[in-house]
Amino acid sequence: MTNSVNPATGNLWDLDWYRPQHQQDSDTLEQLGFIPGLKEILMLRQVHGLEHGTVWVLSETRHGLQDNENLGGLSTPNGFYLYGEVNHLDLQKAVTKALQRFRAGIWNLAVHPRCGTNMSVNMLLTTSFALGTHFLLPKGPIEQALGLLLATSTASQLSPDLGILAQKYLTTAIPFNLELGQIARTRDFSGHPAYFVELAWRDS
Repeated sequence: MTNSVNPATGNLWDLDWYRPQHQQDSDTLEQLGFIPGLKEILMLRQVHGLEHGTVWVLSETRHGLQDNENLGGLSTPNGFYLYGEVNHLDLQKAVTKALQRFRAGIWNLAVHPRCGTNMSVNMLLTTSFALGTHFLLPKGPIEQALGLLLATSTASQLSPDLGILAQKYLTTAIPFNLELGQIARTRDFSGHPAYFVELAWRDS
């Protein structure tokens, strides 16, 4: 899969026409800042990217980056919640290190295989393919069952790569404009214990 690049060894931006620019969100905001909610959207995408980068850094081992399924996050326009067994100092170091790596050009830290974007893409594809086969195939139970099986398996094959692309171009951005604020032990909207990593916007 051409887009599934390990953040420890490669960069999925290297083979692409699109390369993030340090000023791109600042310039967008300067030109289109009159659009309501634009800054919040731009910041949310950057926060989301930094959330992924922080989880990757916290998952580092002697053998490189390995996905730690005990860690997770939830992004907001003001910062992100971090779930899992981690102490305050390690989290602070991880956020700082992730920011440094992004600014050094290690941009694929912004995408993550367990991101909710991937699940959303999978659900959208499965629903679309299932509806398509339902209307295109004969209405017999065997044909419909085979169509549903085909739709599900096709969506499962396509969604990992398409999910990465959706993260890269839509739901995350490189956090060129973020700086770390407070990190506090708290609870999220559902009452789950977490750290909240507060982030502020700065013009790059």
